[in-house]
Amino acid sequence: MIPVPSKEGVTIPIAVLSETLQNILGSTIPAIMTGIIILALIGTMIAKIAKPKFIKNSPFLSALFDIPVIWVIARILAVVFAIMVFFKIGPEAIWSENTGGTLLYSLLPVLFSVFLFAGLLLPLLLNFGLLEFFGAMMTKFMRPIFKLPGRSSIDALASWLGDGTIGVLLTSKQYEEGHYTKREAAIIGTTFSVVSITFSIVVLKEVGLMHYFVPYYFAVTFSGIIAAIILPRIWPLSNKSNTFINGKEDDNTAELIPDGYSRLGYGIEQAQLQAKKSSSVKAFFIDGSKNILDMWIGVAPIVMALGTVALVIAEYTPLFQWLGLPFIPLLELLNIPEATAASQTLVVGFADMFLPSILAGGIESDMTRFIIAGVSVTQLIYMSEVGGLLIGSKIPVNMKDLIILFLLRTLITLPIITLIAHLVF
Repeated sequence: MIPVPSKEGVTIPIAVLSETLQNILGSTIPAIMTGIIILALIGTMIAKIAKPKFIKNSPFLSALFDIPVIWVIARILAVVFAIMVFFKIGPEAIWSENTGGTLLYSLLPVLFSVFLFAGLLLPLLLNFGLLEFFGAMMTKFMRPIFKLPGRSSIDALASWLGDGTIGVLLTSKQYEEGHYTKREAAIIGTTFSVVSITFSIVVLKEVGLMHYFVPYYFAVTFSGIIAAIILPRIWPLSNKSNTFINGKEDDNTAELIPDGYSRLGYGIEQAQLQAKKSSSVKAFFIDGSKNILDMWIGVAPIVMALGTVALVIAEYTPLFQWLGLPFIPLLELLNIPEATAASQTLVVGFADMFLPSILAGGIESDMTRFIIAGVSVTQLIYMSEVGGLLIGSKIPVNMKDLIILFLLRTLITLPIITLIAHLVF
């Protein structure tokens, strides 16, 4: 989690390990991921048809393979898409480099290596007291502003310095273990799974505005914080149940500091108590291995299936252009140049965060490209990665929630980024 300098600016060791593994394995990762997606479907079919005892009697394997019908269909689609892309068979619309090819050859290799190291090392964040310490220290700040427990500050930091996928994974595990309520998990997953500094740089490079990085990142951070303050207080997040995964109500006593303790002293004591429970090296590696399988088998097929469908729609149909039409009057009201061209980029980001920057290539106005790059990053929810991960995780959000939150985030952050852009240009 410690920030380290890199060629792109700042990163974290887990991202460095991930990149190194991708460089070593190179072109073999798409084949590995295709194999994992096929194994996920085989395991699911065995669990559904043969119903062996070793799966039924294992909560872990049961959760992994005995899944609802909708996710069985998603895994079937993922296998079909992965095979079509890998062997370049069937309609080119599925396997082209702008659709399925983007998922199998660009995104899934990143997820493969990030999931491997993040999953294996996640117990270091979860099991040795760090969250208990920050929970005591940060509650006074996080609860009144964001309606979240103090320990969620680690989720936000993991996303900001590393990757939104790490934040979603961390949030899902914390929710499953009973540390977050349904409402808190939904808020963190859709509000704090922010884009890493590194990816923000990639987006800014794509639109040719690297020399504006400081005002750009200020605009992204500031508008993201405003959205994080507003969204937990309005529908649909405000309507989420404030109960834990086991159905118990949150009575807010878990974060109270007992009499006679300072916030720092209580945080250290709680951290030590948690660390004492986690002394087994074997248990550490078992937990880590389960995390890896959970992500590879549980999440990768969802991302492949939903991401491919979303990118095909974006690439080969005018749907996102039509959906962007209502934004034209708003863009004109905000005095944004080339409003018509910019309108479809506001919606296409739901399919993939990088698509708005690619479409912005034909826009001449520096200010409009600046706004598009900023909004695409603050929208957060895109189906080719974070959106797919949220749907595939245990976090209690559905597709309708994600669509509504995507639009709300757009409407909240667009005016703020536009105001900053008018000051800069």
